[in-house]
Amino acid sequence: MRIGIPKETHAHERRVALTPSGVRTLVQEGHELYLESGAGVEAGHADSLYEAAGARIVFDRMEILLRPELLSCVHPPRTDEFRLLPANQTVFAFWGLPAAHPEDIAQLLSSGVTAVGLEAIEDAHGNAPILTSMSEIAGGLSVVFGAGALLNTGRGQNGRGILLGGAPGVPPAHFVVLGAGVLGTSAARAAMGLGAQVSMLDVAIEPLRRAREALGPGLTTMLATPPNIEKAIAFADVLLCAASVHGQRAPLLIRREMLALMRPQSVILDLSIDMGGCAETSRPTSFPDPTYTVDGIIHFCVPNLPSVAARSATLALTSVQLPYISAVARDGIESAALEHPRLARGVYLHQGACVHPSLARVHGLALTPGPPWATPRTPSGGKEN
Repeated sequence: MRIGIPKETHAHERRVALTPSGVRTLVQEGHELYLESGAGVEAGHADSLYEAAGARIVFDRMEILLRPELLSCVHPPRTDEFRLLPANQTVFAFWGLPAAHPEDIAQLLSSGVTAVGLEAIEDAHGNAPILTSMSEIAGGLSVVFGAGALLNTGRGQNGRGILLGGAPGVPPAHFVVLGAGVLGTSAARAAMGLGAQVSMLDVAIEPLRRAREALGPGLTTMLATPPNIEKAIAFADVLLCAASVHGQRAPLLIRREMLALMRPQSVILDLSIDMGGCAETSRPTSFPDPTYTVDGIIHFCVPNLPSVAARSATLALTSVQLPYISAVARDGIESAALEHPRLARGVYLHQGACVHPSLARVHGLALTPGPPWATPRTPSGGKEN
């Protein structure tokens, strides 16, 4: 199969879909690989490394979109390029189609493209391996940037001047996490590793139980009731918003008037900003100016944070998605989806039809059910990958 890796055009995106090692694997399996020139540079992978792995370097944007039978992307092509995508082409990307404009979905349906959402590949219990890998990286990064935002560097950085992990005779900072999912748990682990006092809140006991079992008794857990949230933000030096609801806008947990409860110059890291944010005062930011201040509270609200660690994130992305790309390249999307139920759940559109129940429900589209798309759970004796 002909597989293409376009250069990312999404603002502030530095990742690339596949590493040279991933390309070599696919080449050794007998596939033709094409890379748009410069696609891997910001992730630390020069064109020459892809050439050495067996890829052909393409300098024409139209060629990289039209020639491949399968496109491997981080973000999908630009919306003005949707009409160019050939019928029967399969595109792996973080599509996020439930939040897309209806006219863009209509264009994709008209094109006949097969859209596979990396964020939607999941098992019968809703565990999404590719999204999980990015959340783990974002969780670790959140602690790095939260610790930095607490400092007062004298360059417009007006943090509280607190060392996250403290020092002998100096108490550590309080790191509060809203949401006990993968992102929140990864952040809590990193913050505890640096010596911070960590408290975690969630609306359900079970995820809190899992987090405590994973991180130990040093983690303080609380139910995310309104009184407990108010109590926690009052002692937080860093507040990480990591709450999300699958396929929906992030819950609004921090109203503007609640900022008055927080310590002056404390920090809100709203990493739910990709889905609208958990704080009323949150708005997307980007580097080199990732923070702003509202009512004396520093806000850090950078979407797509894993892109900051582009090389590590690209390696993680390659590791988790390569088996699915390999299966589709070898067997075609329908046969691969039958073999891999997780992959089947990630297919939004296929040859002009909507095959994803959530997408159909959100946008009022006709749903085309049936094998291999109707896989609500692993069948008896089936294979879950």
